[in-house]
Amino acid sequence: MDINKQIEGYMNYINIERQLSKNTSDGYKRDLVSFFEYINKDYEDIKRDDITNYIMYISKSKNSRTVNRHIVSIRNYFKYLIKKDLIKNDPCDDIVGLKMPKTIPRVLSEKDIDKLLDIQLNNAYDYRNKAMLELMYSSGLRVSELLNLEVNDIDFDMNIVRCFGKGSKERIVPLSDMATRALYDYIYVYRNTLTKNKVTNILFLNSRADKLSRQGFFKILKVLALEKGINKDISPHTIRHSFATHLINHGADLRSVQTMLGHENVKTTQIYTHVSNNYVKENYEKSHPRSNKDDK
Repeated sequence: MDINKQIEGYMNYINIERQLSKNTSDGYKRDLVSFFEYINKDYEDIKRDDITNYIMYISKSKNSRTVNRHIVSIRNYFKYLIKKDLIKNDPCDDIVGLKMPKTIPRVLSEKDIDKLLDIQLNNAYDYRNKAMLELMYSSGLRVSELLNLEVNDIDFDMNIVRCFGKGSKERIVPLSDMATRALYDYIYVYRNTLTKNKVTNILFLNSRADKLSRQGFFKILKVLALEKGINKDISPHTIRHSFATHLINHGADLRSVQTMLGHENVKTTQIYTHVSNNYVKENYEKSHPRSNKDDK
């Protein structure tokens, strides 16, 4: 069985017709390759039991979120086969995802954010790092959106950034004054030293004058957090979560935060109200003279 042949038409469909992002498309492909390697059958021979057996198999080594992502990938693949009249019956018809435990996003306190963004500016890389983190905290961009930015996506006249999110949907997000200043210094004073005479529109460059990778950004973030004594499990998404939570803490309405984050459904954004409520409760218990601080 040729796995690439099994999924070739589908990959062309999602890349051309649905115009999904490269990360999403690559994720679908990885999930389907894993599925077909385990099943070892052509798509027209796959039954419901084959799919449930695969789900049970991956559930032994993967968390619920990852298993559900595989289920979505498989379900969308068979919907495509039905749509193209390549099969008559959908073996995924009554297969449901695993129940997800409710998790509260990890966020940094405003004090920790201030420490993280207080970067000593000694060279072009420091100015780049300062601009990246100020921009991410100012706008709540995903790391993929941040690293795909081009220079002309920053509008200094309007104080906005234009980015392309999931499904290549464009959105416009305001910039804080501090992010604007950091970006101005980086773009107009220091970025030229990173281009190494290479013609490129990519905003954030690595030491080879190429686009900074996700792994490169993650490493920079970890090093800075360590230097600042922030001993917490931190990732690029932590900055995005902190951006949303701090806005809500300071009175931003949910719809505005939803728009800035690029969430299609406001329910996705509502998780940050729970984070905010926890923050208020913790501060109350620490501060109120009648709370049982000493009993905890």
